[in-house]
Amino acid sequence: MSRFSVSTAAVAALLLLQLSACSKPQESTQAATTAPEVDVVTVQTAEIPAEVELPGRVEAFRIAEVRARVSGIVSKRLYQEGQTVKAGTPLFALNPEQLQASKLEADAELARTEANLVNANDKLQRYQALVGDQSVSQRDYRAAQAEAQLAKAEVAAAQAKLNRAKLDVAYANVTAPIDGVARRALVTEGALVGKDEATHMTTVEQINPVYVNFAQSSSEVFALRKALRDGQLKGNHGQLEIALLLPDGSTYASAGKLSFSDVSVNQTTDSVVMRAIFENPQQELMPGAYVRLKIRQATNPNAILIPRDALIRDQFSSRVWVVNAKSELESREVQTGRVLDKQWVIEQGLQPGEQVVVTNAATQTAGVKVTPKQVSAKDNITKAVAP
Repeated sequence: MSRFSVSTAAVAALLLLQLSACSKPQESTQAATTAPEVDVVTVQTAEIPAEVELPGRVEAFRIAEVRARVSGIVSKRLYQEGQTVKAGTPLFALNPEQLQASKLEADAELARTEANLVNANDKLQRYQALVGDQSVSQRDYRAAQAEAQLAKAEVAAAQAKLNRAKLDVAYANVTAPIDGVARRALVTEGALVGKDEATHMTTVEQINPVYVNFAQSSSEVFALRKALRDGQLKGNHGQLEIALLLPDGSTYASAGKLSFSDVSVNQTTDSVVMRAIFENPQQELMPGAYVRLKIRQATNPNAILIPRDALIRDQFSSRVWVVNAKSELESREVQTGRVLDKQWVIEQGLQPGEQVVVTNAATQTAGVKVTPKQVSAKDNITKAVAP
């Protein structure tokens, strides 16, 4: 063999060694990139409250319109607008002079009728003594009896008129009919009230406690009852746990109680009207205000929750990435419910034991082999949530 041939063979062998050395890192790099590591959570069930948020409107517990019971001129307002008053607290004073004059007239009328009754009774007694020996006819005796009875009736009528006059004098002081807050005055001093009708003078509202009226669609009520019957939800022993959300997003200190639920569906709104009652010692809840109620109607013992970042939403669907049995990424369409503690409640599409990708969900590709890295379920699964 020539010297040239030996050199050529040596060079060829050296080139093969270099190619072999270069190919091994490339192959290992390709193997590493074929199965990237992704964080996953294993789907588990948790017991969560079945809650709904509904708008409501605050209403006073009791409302009383203060109206004039007698005619008269308002002489004075006796309360501060917005003042808390007790039942019987004077609110307005009417000029009582005309009413007192009517009372004096009724006094005189009663005295006249009482005098007539005395005369009638005296006449009846005399005729009763004379009718036995026929000194007075039976006809005259019966007439005396009738006169006595008429006089007695006139006394009763006069007494009733006097009692009414006394009431009218008392009604000159317009008082609060209930405990509550007296609102602004609707009449001023010098106004004539009660001439043709009972004039509305102010309103007293009891606002501790208060009602909150709300309504839930009939379809939601029917669905809730069906889920309870089918065992999908567990009832709260017939009680609703009601929390009130203030306009700033905070939760009102006192929980509410359901005080009324209509037995029929409103034909206009297709909803069931309900009413809750809340304590309001600080008068924080004002009648007429709109609020939101968070109502726990039951408990879902088999809810599926996934972290919020695991879900991909668009205008058409909601999807998650699932690592299937071949360790490949699979896109799964799901049906979502509400968000609970930064986690989505999944109503359909996932089963316990499946692995859901929780990181970089928007950048994943279907069919890619991955190496799942389990994330602690303690950090991603919500247990029963207290109200």
